[in-house]
Amino acid sequence: MEVVEGIATVGDARFPDTDAFVAALDEIAATHDVTVQAFDARYVVSEQHLERALELADRERKRGDAIARDRAVEVLLYAAGRRQITRALEMGVDEGETPIVVLVAADDTDASDEAAAAAAVEELLTPAETLGDDDPERVRDFFDIGDAELAATDASLADLVLERVALLVVER
Repeated sequence: MEVVEGIATVGDARFPDTDAFVAALDEIAATHDVTVQAFDARYVVSEQHLERALELADRERKRGDAIARDRAVEVLLYAAGRRQITRALEMGVDEGETPIVVLVAADDTDASDEAAAAAAVEELLTPAETLGDDDPERVRDFFDIGDAELAATDASLADLVLERVALLVVER
């Protein structure tokens, strides 16, 4: 798995709308035979967040228990900790300038495909470090983590998000 960080600008001549940006990511995925999924970095608490979502999505797909037909959508659902695609899409790229983290993952262990795809994704973005710039209030609201839950545990916000990601498997 490779992670690419940067700023996506949607609504200009290059990418007039989110569909155009997603189409560019889809083209990279198809060209390099990898999964490419972009996330608004303000919702991603760590690289482990994406690693865990990918791991669980792949495990459920191998078992024949996938929620979605598409691997990238499955990873998005796990990262969001929910089964509803419309709600999960809130973690995606939006109009304007968005700090994003893009997961690039080969179906097997061919790192060369991942590296080439990651380099192609980098060409679509303005370089910036975005991982670790999550918005705690946005994260708490999205993952429904209230004051009472935070007060009742020694776990960090990131730990609670990872728990939500893992719980999607048992919420069937």
